[in-house]
Amino acid sequence: MPDTQDIAYPRLTQAEIDQRVFDLYDEYCHGRLDRRGFLQQAALIAGGLAMAQALLPRYAAAQTISFTDPRIRARYVNYDSPGGTSGSMRGYLVQPSGAGPFPAVLVIHENRGLNPYIEDVARRLAAEGFLALAPDGLSPVGGYPGNDDDGRDLQARLDQGKLRADMLNGARFVKAHALSTGSLGMTGFCWGGSTTNALACALGAELKAAVPFYGAAPDTAAVATIRAPLLVHYAEHDARINAMWPGYEAALKANGVAHEMHIYPGTQHGFHNNSTPRYDEAAAKLAWDRTLAFFRRSLA
Repeated sequence: MPDTQDIAYPRLTQAEIDQRVFDLYDEYCHGRLDRRGFLQQAALIAGGLAMAQALLPRYAAAQTISFTDPRIRARYVNYDSPGGTSGSMRGYLVQPSGAGPFPAVLVIHENRGLNPYIEDVARRLAAEGFLALAPDGLSPVGGYPGNDDDGRDLQARLDQGKLRADMLNGARFVKAHALSTGSLGMTGFCWGGSTTNALACALGAELKAAVPFYGAAPDTAAVATIRAPLLVHYAEHDARINAMWPGYEAALKANGVAHEMHIYPGTQHGFHNNSTPRYDEAAAKLAWDRTLAFFRRSLA
């Protein structure tokens, strides 16, 4: 299957796309609807097929920091992952130029493996002075396959507990890296946002800052173990995820966990991902500026 970035679909803005197509795309992105079903159902909406095709990612056009940018050095690394899918993992490690050490940030991908958007997020962090590691949860089964459909299918077939162990081990690997100050932050998107919430519980005092983007809340019983402050980002039009917030917020307050939450008006789930029209430039910039400031304060 070709990478969707190489297919010439019409470029539509968010305002031109029917909300019903966004809702279908959310079902498709989360594995509750296959690609054919998504396209067929969207085609029933006036102009929906063009809208549906416009939502598919264009990664080449979305790159913001080149892997040759002189401010960074990027490479793939392997690390041990006991309790994970295979006992070994591969990740994309990006360091700022200079000798270091640097505060470390784990970047957790969506539900489709380490795609080019997440690699770009890691480069963005490194360009701002952070040592960033973006693990590829699919590396034990061959790595991100070059397109999101196959990546989503591969990730859905993995043991989810072992997959989270691979992310947990990535956090400990980058925290202990020779280029790290030992001060660890974490961010993630969609499935990665959910995993950021879960690993904030699992890591306790090992973690200094967590920034989940539109991620499912953890089990409220586990919130008592969180020691890191949280900066939580939500999209306005994301009812399934947002419905979890009141219970999560109550647990955070009950356990004295420092937290800050923002809902971005008019946005869709995935608004930070600049490879599709779900991207909202103003909201993404604001959320990212807040994220960088939060990491600078928390990881100093």
